[in-house]
Amino acid sequence: MATMSRRGLLAASIGPLALGASLRPGAADEGNDFPADFVWGASTSSYQIEGAIDADGRGKSIWDVFCRVPGEIKNGDTGDVACDHYRRWRDDIALLSQGGFSAYRFSTAWPRIMPAGKGPVEPRGLDFYDRLVDGLIARGIAPWLCLYHWDLPQALQEQGGWLKRDIADRFADYARIVGSRLGDRVKHWAMFNEPNIHAIFGHGTGQHAPGVSGLPNMLAAMHHQNLAQGRAIQVLRAERADLQLGTIVNLQPVRPSSDQDEDHRAVERFDALWNRACLDPLVKGAYPEAVVQDFEPLIMNGDLATLRQPIDFLGLNYYAPMWVAAAPQTLFGTWFGAVPQGTPFTAMGWPVDASGLTEVLIDVRNRYGELPVYVTENGASYDETVDPNGAVHDEQRIAYLRDHIAAARRALAAGVKLRGYFVWSLLDNFEWQEGYSRRFGVVHVDFATLKRTPKSSFAYLASLARRR
Repeated sequence: MATMSRRGLLAASIGPLALGASLRPGAADEGNDFPADFVWGASTSSYQIEGAIDADGRGKSIWDVFCRVPGEIKNGDTGDVACDHYRRWRDDIALLSQGGFSAYRFSTAWPRIMPAGKGPVEPRGLDFYDRLVDGLIARGIAPWLCLYHWDLPQALQEQGGWLKRDIADRFADYARIVGSRLGDRVKHWAMFNEPNIHAIFGHGTGQHAPGVSGLPNMLAAMHHQNLAQGRAIQVLRAERADLQLGTIVNLQPVRPSSDQDEDHRAVERFDALWNRACLDPLVKGAYPEAVVQDFEPLIMNGDLATLRQPIDFLGLNYYAPMWVAAAPQTLFGTWFGAVPQGTPFTAMGWPVDASGLTEVLIDVRNRYGELPVYVTENGASYDETVDPNGAVHDEQRIAYLRDHIAAARRALAAGVKLRGYFVWSLLDNFEWQEGYSRRFGVVHVDFATLKRTPKSSFAYLASLARRR
């Protein structure tokens, strides 16, 4: 296989074991024991749903370019149309309202607002997000805005992108522009979505846009995103004092694939780079001890003070635990290994273990203190179809969601300051390197007609939201 996404890597680590095995529904599926102000939300991202890549002055993003590299995206799919959310946003807000969601997490597209990544602002891009925010508020849905979900303007990539330090200032300028326009109505702001994943797979293995590879590039991209995050938080705090500022990191428990000493040692390095290298600097002002020497050449005077910023919340994306093994020839010397026999898997080939969500939520509390935490992504891809009556019965997804919501409840009971849960995703969408072959949505999208059909999982979540 020429390329493989992080989703494929997980699948490769498990081989043919029980792919797509169904889950038994958990017994605990009531939502009325969550706090009355618990946030029930849905998440999306700009490149995965908006489409309209040439509309209203939008510039090219790195994913527009990467999608046109032969063999990189399954079936040659692109995000050119995606879900056409740019034109159908009113329909999608209506779905959010129908589902009883109290919040919607979306991302703004940097190239739609600043086509060259810096310099002139495209007013039609800001106008789109103005309309979206106003439409959400009119329906009683709180807008949660993420400034960056991987779609860097291609013009900045051609100047070095996340490999160059000056991109931190470009990102801060972008944050200031969006904050100035929308900060009067949007109160929850996430700086990044999964900077760890963007660095590892976009700049380390080269399997996501922009297709850069090598450990030095991965480390540079990670450090410069951390720097940009600190600068953006500073800028937004100066812009408005009433904003709730945070970030979103993909966190997954790391477990050894065997009892061998080398696999146990591999866990520490893998955990440090995957889970902690984008959180320790933000909260503690230092990189994890296991990898601090890797980052030292990148750190300049004053960097650590910029990286460490007070935040109002942490967004946590969880899908699966990771079993790893020592692998000296891989990107950072440890990589995905064998998964225990009998583990069920989603259609993505990801192992299913809801206990990992409880584990990681408690670990965040223990490592980083009493931060308010939101599960900002959690969901699963399964292969379902529209039946002859036009319905989509996705019982496996319901079982997955039920078990993970129960796991979130256990963390809450253990004293974690868990404040909300956002499903990934509202819509079936462009799933990065998998194109349109994998579906995570609680709303089915017919990519030929763009018709939206709420699935059974949508009704399940709506029933929970209505009990709050």
